[in-house]
Amino acid sequence: MLELNIFKNNNQNAETFGKWYARVEGKEQLSVHDMAKHMAKHNTPFSAGTIEGILTDFVECVREQCLQGNTVKIENLAIFKLSVSANGLVLGEGYKVNAGLGTVPPTKNADGTSRTPDYTQESQSAIGTVRMTAQATGDFTKKQLNDEAKFRWTKAAREKLDAIINPNGTASGSGATNSGSGNTTTGGNTQGGGSSDDGGGDNGGGPDMG
Repeated sequence: MLELNIFKNNNQNAETFGKWYARVEGKEQLSVHDMAKHMAKHNTPFSAGTIEGILTDFVECVREQCLQGNTVKIENLAIFKLSVSANGLVLGEGYKVNAGLGTVPPTKNADGTSRTPDYTQESQSAIGTVRMTAQATGDFTKKQLNDEAKFRWTKAAREKLDAIINPNGTASGSGATNSGSGNTTTGGNTQGGGSSDDGGGDNGGGPDMG
């Protein structure tokens, strides 16, 4: 069950200024150790210690393979791979380009004055940062998540909704549980058709609040 809180967009420069958006309220964060103990309770012949060792080795192997440029597909969960944020390079005859990680030569001096880098002397780095990406796959795709996810408001969200929608204290039914495609709730509070792979993103064109 995903619990939703609700927040107002107070950015006056945004087209969505003044609108309210739901986002998933984070709960407990589970470690490999926690997951091993959880899995050991699922009628498995393996102990929590054995499972933790296997999972720890698996994590190391995923990391190793991704650093080798391979993708790792965990069926019905995600495809993991590394991607990069690239620097904008200035190219020309005799210019130096480094295939590694770093920054391009600065265009300002320490005192803030402009400078023109000598690209024939200074090496530019092609890559700015490296990041891990995960793409949902199989039974964990957006469609499956939309079909299977269930929602309910947190206590704080219910109180906030009731105070705004029903200032006279009439029960609004805003504590209703949603399931399926997540399009409506009872009590007249429409939640839009938004969806997101990370569990809280596309709110009908609003900002990513996941």
